[in-house]
Amino acid sequence: MSVNDLSAVLWRERELLELLTFKLEEEQLLLTAGRSRWVSHASREVEQVLDRLRSTGLERAAQSAEVAEEWGVAADAPLREVVAAAPNGPWGEILTAHLTAMVELTTQIGALRDENDRFLRAAALATEETLAGTVSGAATYDASGTSGSGSDGARLFDGSL
Repeated sequence: MSVNDLSAVLWRERELLELLTFKLEEEQLLLTAGRSRWVSHASREVEQVLDRLRSTGLERAAQSAEVAEEWGVAADAPLREVVAAAPNGPWGEILTAHLTAMVELTTQIGALRDENDRFLRAAALATEETLAGTVSGAATYDASGTSGSGSDGARLFDGSL
């Protein structure tokens, strides 16, 4: 039964969206705690979940096309149209619940992604400013032919940056 298969794929996709939400929150916690050492690991995990979501999305599209044809809808119709064409019975409610949950999760994921992006930009800017403070300005030559470079003294770095 292809509607059952579509519902199973939608469940898997919802679980992956929830996992992605968790991974993005995990990444955000690392960023806010200043644990930059682990951010690359968290980002890699986010990418792995995104890869799994892409393949599940392809599977969903195939199942959705099959169900759409059964219900007299164009095979390339979006999931929302397929759900709207569901015959009377439990499948309409089940698929609507899937769609609603997926829209909510997608909204949460977008907000988390935007927040994490702001944190990453702020961290990159702080790093650039710190590094810019360690490099002396552009040296120019004076009338005697020597450059006006700054002192070559020792510099201290905060290892947690």
